[in-house]
Formats: sequence, C-alpha cells, structure tokens
Amino acid sequence: MTAVARTVLITNRRGLHARASAKFVTLASSQPCDVLVEKDGAGSVTGTSIMGLMMLGAAMGDSIVISATGDGADETVARLVELVEAKFGED
Repeated sequence: MTAVARTVLITNRRGLHARASAKFVTLASSQPCDVLVEKDGAGSVTGTSIMGLMMLGAAMGDSIVISATGDGADETVARLVELVEAKFGED
C-alpha cells in the first residue's frame, strides 16, 4: 500500500479556520485513499473531519504534515498541498 507525506506551510491569514477546513475536507473526502493531517508532531487527525482540522489550531506560519495511504496517495497529497499553498482560494 502506498503511503505519501508532505509538509506544507499555512500562508493564508486566517489559518485552518472553518471555511478553509471545509474546502480541505471536501477535497480529501473525494479521494480514494485515507488522509491524515498532523501539526507539531502532536498526533494526527483525519483529513475528512472539519472539527478535527480546526482542533489542530494551525495558524498562518505553522507547518502541517499531510499524509495519505492507499490508491492515489501521491495525487491526493499533491492536490491537498496545492490547495493549502493556494491559500484555500482566499487572500
């Protein structure tokens, strides 16, 4: 089973707030693999939970690790990193 992980910097002003988390969850939920997100090595949350993502408290300037396991893991992580780097379509 393929596992992929990448670290990405949060650059939008409001961080991983409700709207940004919803966009992340929508994309992660549409993928055929399992997605996890981690901040500061303090454990991971599923990438399909808005509340879980918001509980990470990822603010502008924080780094998160996005990992995926299963079919399409490479593409999934790449697409999620692209979303974060594009500031979730904000700013």
